[in-house]
Amino acid sequence: MDPVRNPYAPGAGQRPPELAGRDRELQQFEVVLERVARGRPERSMVVTGLRGVGKTVLLNTFKSMAMQRLWGTGKIEARPDQSIRRPVAAALHMAIRELAPRHRAPERIEEFLGVLKAFAMRDPAAAKGTSHWSPGIEVPASRGRADSGDLEIDLTELFVDAASVATDLAVGIALFIDEMQDVQAADVSALCAACHELSQSGGPLIVVGAGLPHLPSVLSASKSYSERLFRYARIDKLDRDAADLALILPAREEEVEFTQEALDALYEAADGYPYFVQAYGKVAWDLAPRTPITIEDVKVSAPEAEEELAVGFFGSRYERATPAERDYMHAMAQIGDEPVATAEVADALGRKPSSLSPARDSLIKKGLIYSAERGLIAFTVPHFGRFLRAQPI
Repeated sequence: MDPVRNPYAPGAGQRPPELAGRDRELQQFEVVLERVARGRPERSMVVTGLRGVGKTVLLNTFKSMAMQRLWGTGKIEARPDQSIRRPVAAALHMAIRELAPRHRAPERIEEFLGVLKAFAMRDPAAAKGTSHWSPGIEVPASRGRADSGDLEIDLTELFVDAASVATDLAVGIALFIDEMQDVQAADVSALCAACHELSQSGGPLIVVGAGLPHLPSVLSASKSYSERLFRYARIDKLDRDAADLALILPAREEEVEFTQEALDALYEAADGYPYFVQAYGKVAWDLAPRTPITIEDVKVSAPEAEEELAVGFFGSRYERATPAERDYMHAMAQIGDEPVATAEVADALGRKPSSLSPARDSLIKKGLIYSAERGLIAFTVPHFGRFLRAQPI
């Protein structure tokens, strides 16, 4: 089989050749875009799920859908050690640049850019002497709008002004936030407040976030009304039909087929997780001598796919953990693959739960585990427990 023609793409955020099993989420977002375009009130949207289920791919697809409707779009990736003020400023700058050529009143664009520049420069966390940072905006910074230094006030004013520019063109603006669970607590509160104001005023600006399964609880801990503020979409592994389509359709474009037994074996190995489907499919293609790809080809290729996953998908995350954190995760893995009680982990390690809090909190910050619900924790990566059980303690 020609590896150059291999259609499968097991990369971080890489769109697979066939985006199977996500029709419901795409239809939901299409409704959001259409309602906003018609001036109807609509909630912002949040996509949650484990690592490797395709959240970033879906976010990028949503962005493409918005761009096709001539919306202004911008995207950021949240970091736990960074305020969202400057990243949001850069993203909205990009969105307005997309809209500016079609706007008939250049002074309206310049007015907004002045507000945007003032917002970006008013970062109280910036190092001393860097207050004159600007995102390449060649207009004077405005005064008295989005420049108070209080992010909740400033972000609300900035969103309202950006939405006003979009209203002039009868389109919308979409701000996409990946890894949204890493937005700092104070910034989450400001973001929710700004979205709340927009939902009341009907401004055509929406925030579309993607994050780990505990993101809804992060939002609700910030603002009690966040559960009514966002449209939530939880995505999981693919069902059998969708997983088969993700393999069959791209191969058929290259005049390659799979035997039914090969598809059975691939589904068992990948367990329907989109990243794993692509990973096993890619190696099976590369090692198969000819079409159709058979169960024997899958058996030969599976160890190589598993080795690649062990190094790139699982191992890279495992290496980030300290020895104490690894002990904690090994204890979780020995208990089972379902969410486990923190008290059970403490019992397994012969420790008091309170003494393990630093390791648990650090693992949550590193995105390796999450709090499924009060007192329960789980891995953010599917099959991570199985990987750990194969590692020496």
